[in-house]
Amino acid sequence: MRPFTYERVRTPSEAAAAAQRPGARFIAGGTNLLDLMKLQIEAPTHLVDVNHLGLDRIEETGEGGLRIGALVRNTDLAADARVRRDYAVLSRALLAGASGQLRNKATTAGNLLQRTRCPYFYDTAQPCNKRQPGSGCAAIGGITRQLAVIGSSDACIATHPSDMAVAMRALDAIVETIDGEGGERRIPIAEFHRLPGDTPHLDTTLRSGEFITAVTLPAPVGGRHFYRKVRDRASYAFALVSVAAIVQPDGSGRVALGGVAHRPWRVEAAEGELPRGARAAMVAILDGARPTHENAFKLRLAERTLAGVLDEARS
Repeated sequence: MRPFTYERVRTPSEAAAAAQRPGARFIAGGTNLLDLMKLQIEAPTHLVDVNHLGLDRIEETGEGGLRIGALVRNTDLAADARVRRDYAVLSRALLAGASGQLRNKATTAGNLLQRTRCPYFYDTAQPCNKRQPGSGCAAIGGITRQLAVIGSSDACIATHPSDMAVAMRALDAIVETIDGEGGERRIPIAEFHRLPGDTPHLDTTLRSGEFITAVTLPAPVGGRHFYRKVRDRASYAFALVSVAAIVQPDGSGRVALGGVAHRPWRVEAAEGELPRGARAAMVAILDGARPTHENAFKLRLAERTLAGVLDEARS
């Protein structure tokens, strides 16, 4: 690990201002960043500790939703009675991620911002446009079983690893931020994560130094909530395919996929096909997919996973 300086800030705007410093990074739970620093995939020169900003509360909003502070730990969010009752897809997604020890440390904002687990990103001997822009993508033509089948580009075929973000996408969450001048933004989760294009090193639409303060969930939409994750082992593994679904009594609903794209994947226009069944819906959701010969199985796996969810919803 390379040398770095450390600063503990007192307010969100102070955190955003401190992050304007070249080479600065925020640190809270550190469950992703510290690993990347140890491997020298990331080498920040200044760490801004945001753990003492009071952003660890879950509060009800005037619109009937919930405002989740950026520093709410994954364990606490999954266990909150209001989340379990009204946003069960989120609770289930959180419990499907990582391990109990990591969930005790990982934060809401950090979960949204975690970086890909593409093996070529983690192997500094391999070229990776996400790690070193312009160096190439060793994953293309390499081992691609776990990588993207849709939304990829000629520069990157990595997937986003978060389970929580997939559920947030199904719930139409809003990401709240502040910058160093005190300016605030509300970013729909649909616009928060980027597709790779020719700039795969940019994971989100956050501006330089912008700091996440909270994630807001709209009023509950009812229905039955599901999060089904298919992975190589029963725990502490990232999704090959995951399905976050909210199914209404008439068969309509919402579906977001994990493990298939550079960001949580949802196509609202395709959700009208849900009453016709999993195959019709998945054909529309994954329209334009470009799988490799090693990960083409994900298309069928996604359909079967959604079919299992819809069967359970009807039972």
